[in-house]
Amino acid sequence: MVLSLMRRHAKSYLIKFLIGIIAIVFIFYFGYSFRSRNVVKIAVVNGEVISALEYDKAYRDLVEGLRRQYGDMWNESLVKRLKLRQRALEGLIERKLITHEAKRLGLRVTKEEIQKAIMEYPAFQVAGQFDIGRYRGLLRENRMKPEDFEESIAMELLQRKIRGLLWSFIPVTEKEIRDRYRYANEKAKISFVKFDPSRFRKSIKVKKEELEVYFKKHQEEFRIPEKISVRYIPIDPETFKDKVKVSEQEIREYYEDNLEAFKVKKQVRARHILFRLSPDAKKEEEEKVRKRAESVLKKARAGENFAELAKKYSEGPTKSKGGDLGYFSRGTMVKPFEDAAFALKKGEISDLVRTQFGYHIIKVEDIKEARTKALDEVKEEIRKILIQTKCRELAYDKGLSLMDQMPYEVDLDSYAKQHGLSTKTTDFFSMSQPIPKIGGSKKLKESLFALGKDETTDLIELNGKFYIFQVAERKKSYLPKLEEVKSKVEAKFIAERAAKAARAAAEKFLKEVRSGKGWETLAKKEGLKIEHTDYFTRITSVPKIGYAPELQEMAFSLSKKNPFPETVFENDSGSYVIKWEGSKEIDQKAFEKEKEKYRAAILYAKQNRLFEQWLDSLKGRARIELITPIG
Repeated sequence: MVLSLMRRHAKSYLIKFLIGIIAIVFIFYFGYSFRSRNVVKIAVVNGEVISALEYDKAYRDLVEGLRRQYGDMWNESLVKRLKLRQRALEGLIERKLITHEAKRLGLRVTKEEIQKAIMEYPAFQVAGQFDIGRYRGLLRENRMKPEDFEESIAMELLQRKIRGLLWSFIPVTEKEIRDRYRYANEKAKISFVKFDPSRFRKSIKVKKEELEVYFKKHQEEFRIPEKISVRYIPIDPETFKDKVKVSEQEIREYYEDNLEAFKVKKQVRARHILFRLSPDAKKEEEEKVRKRAESVLKKARAGENFAELAKKYSEGPTKSKGGDLGYFSRGTMVKPFEDAAFALKKGEISDLVRTQFGYHIIKVEDIKEARTKALDEVKEEIRKILIQTKCRELAYDKGLSLMDQMPYEVDLDSYAKQHGLSTKTTDFFSMSQPIPKIGGSKKLKESLFALGKDETTDLIELNGKFYIFQVAERKKSYLPKLEEVKSKVEAKFIAERAAKAARAAAEKFLKEVRSGKGWETLAKKEGLKIEHTDYFTRITSVPKIGYAPELQEMAFSLSKKNPFPETVFENDSGSYVIKWEGSKEIDQKAFEKEKEKYRAAILYAKQNRLFEQWLDSLKGRARIELITPIG
């Protein structure tokens, strides 16, 4: 409580004075207690002590790292929610085990290795060279001492050496690489019929007794989660507009300081005619499409209206607009298309351009050269930016002022009124719901749910506004009575029964086609539409169905001789009966080209798995004794 109060009033002169007095008292009267922390044992790992001082530092580092991640949304209640005390201790135990085993194996890290690693660290380099100023500055920004950072680098290097030693025993065979490549790149295509549960909903009758039995069995699924309501002071920068003025001098200075932002890249306006062709098309198909494209290219170069040709022949989404793509700059189109378009002069027509989409014929309609916008063009834009910036600064200062003067225990309504402001209160919401009329991230909700009743957050910026939140009320999680959630229970009961009926119908259909009845004839009789997919792999989604690993494995087990699976596939949208329609083996040339990439991926996965197993075995064999509870 006292620490929170002091942190809130950190800018107050009174608090700074009190901190000074407390520091002197600690130095003269309680200095011995800091030294004694080194003597207090938290745990003993294989005979090596983890002292309270060591634990405190690891815990503080962990908290500080998360505080930076959460930013304004951090509060001390998250310590318990995220189990940071346990995580800090577990991390220290692992460090001790790794260090102890490294010594046993004769592995160590030298000062020269640490220095080399730091000097090669990309974040500390300027123009490819290590910069001592940048090194110290970044550590200072992250509240880290050089010796602490060097210790963490030493630990990272030691882990690398251990991993290297372990990994030297890991083989990756040619068969493993080929199997992994085949798994990722084999292709199949299917046809399918879908049994939609919605077809069976009308036939489902809900009886009171059945619903009660169902609810009793699934009551936990309808548990009402913990909910909170928050009151808050909103500080909107927009309300400070009448206090803000922007001078011509400020506009000019902003323009001169940010000239780069007002540079416009070269743009071209182009039309194109697309002849679709897949990247892995066969030579015969490619030749056929190319000839068609060349015949249209001749017509375009002979002077026929390009827009009309595009409307007639193009297979792209801009066909109806005569192939018009509008103005675009570099970086917005695929590279072969972009390179061709920017190489043309106004009015010129390209040769055939091959991209992943097929063959294109491009005509450049207009060119806008790169330039820098004049001050008069952007004056009003800059004025708006400066007004927004000044309003934000005033709102932020107002928020800090409120936080600085706020007592620890505060009635937010009364406090807001004292300062000419008002509060708002949200409806109740759970962790899975957005904060009513505010939204907010998962981290913000974690921070709010970690607060006790009437506790407040620090100043938080969200969607361009500033907020001070306080938990107004909290409702604990509970199991509801049937009457409270009856509509939800009925909906789920009907959905499950309908899904069950759909599956039964699909199983009957599958049994009949497997026994020899005609696929198309039976589908027509049942009023089902047969859908066809393109080729897909095990690691891509199934066209028209989505990501479905179980169905993908099912599809890859089928063949021309065995076109139907033994079971029906079911997901949230219905039950499916599938039929094999084709498969493609891997491309041998592509395999040879990508083989090393797959070898590296397999090795990396094996290495990580082995390191985790090694660490688990160390923990299993270690003598770990917890001496002092960490709370």
